[in-house]
Amino acid sequence: MDAVTAHLGGSNAKVCGTAQHSNFVGTSISYTITTALSMSAISKSNCYHKYGHGADCQHTNNTYIILFGVAQIILSQIPNFHKLSFLSLVAAVMSFAYSSIGLGLSIDRIARGGHVKTSLIGKPIGADLSSADKIWNSFTALGNMAFAYSFSPILVEIQDTIKASPKENMVMKQATFTGIAISTVFYMLCGVLGYAAFGNDAPSNFLTGFGFYDPFWLIDLANVCIIVHLLGAYQVFTQPLFAFLEAQCKRKWPESRFVNHESAIPALPALNFSAFRLVWRSAYVVVTTFVSMLLPFFNEVVGLIGAVAFWPLTVYFPIEMYIARAKIRRLSFTWVWLQILSMICFIISVLAAAGSIRGLIQSVKAFQPFQVES
Repeated sequence: MDAVTAHLGGSNAKVCGTAQHSNFVGTSISYTITTALSMSAISKSNCYHKYGHGADCQHTNNTYIILFGVAQIILSQIPNFHKLSFLSLVAAVMSFAYSSIGLGLSIDRIARGGHVKTSLIGKPIGADLSSADKIWNSFTALGNMAFAYSFSPILVEIQDTIKASPKENMVMKQATFTGIAISTVFYMLCGVLGYAAFGNDAPSNFLTGFGFYDPFWLIDLANVCIIVHLLGAYQVFTQPLFAFLEAQCKRKWPESRFVNHESAIPALPALNFSAFRLVWRSAYVVVTTFVSMLLPFFNEVVGLIGAVAFWPLTVYFPIEMYIARAKIRRLSFTWVWLQILSMICFIISVLAAAGSIRGLIQSVKAFQPFQVES
């Protein structure tokens, strides 16, 4: 928001703030749902191993969602973004681990051969898939792809934690390029090899959707890595929101002892206790946990968050700030092509949002609150 204010003015900053903080809330919900699915997958994997693949191992995810919420209430007491480096490092290692396991299992399945149905245009239109459904599903998939760029709302906050030497912007450029390159390789491999392994019946999440049953311990390990990763990732995406609201409250009520007072924790000298931080952050986690139990739809939620955040935060504001900073002349060749790029991405975001909203509506019609099984 500060960067947008500096380059584009206050009204743009309000729009940016709304999109950014909405993305943080949505990501919190998405990560809660995903973690619960991985916890459930571990339980089901062990059940299938013990009783056979045909056993009834279905159960609700509510217990797992609540457990994740309790863990986040504790982790949310970490005072600020600067204290997250270790948690972030562990999350990154876990991400590499479960992605590599998923790829390895896919390659093994492909090598063993089989008769999965694949085509260049995906699942064919038929009795169980209308042309309209296929189009809407494609739009939802665009939103899932856009979610890959969900790092953009915290990019500046991450840069703010980097030491001044060497230059912050140069380090961040290298980190962003490396991060996007590695992520692209993993996303493409998971998408392509996952489809080659499962064909048109590929699950939405190949580590929790039970495309793989064995070796069960390796699937369990992959899901443990997902859980550990998202325990840290949740904090990476919520700490900027926590910091923003707490700064606003301190400005509004500078004399309030409840809002401003912090006391040292004898057992943890590096951390301070704040009653306000405990109450508000715990309340935030409780609300996002409740919503995750109410709407536990993985693909649709991820697609909607990706669609809503992608255009304004990854495309529009960065492009407009670059134009303002570089003083690019209106209607010049560079300006026109940047606007075309922005417009194409805007159309993609609208289509993806429409597909995800439609998917949510369809899913809501067929479920009972707090009773979804996996």
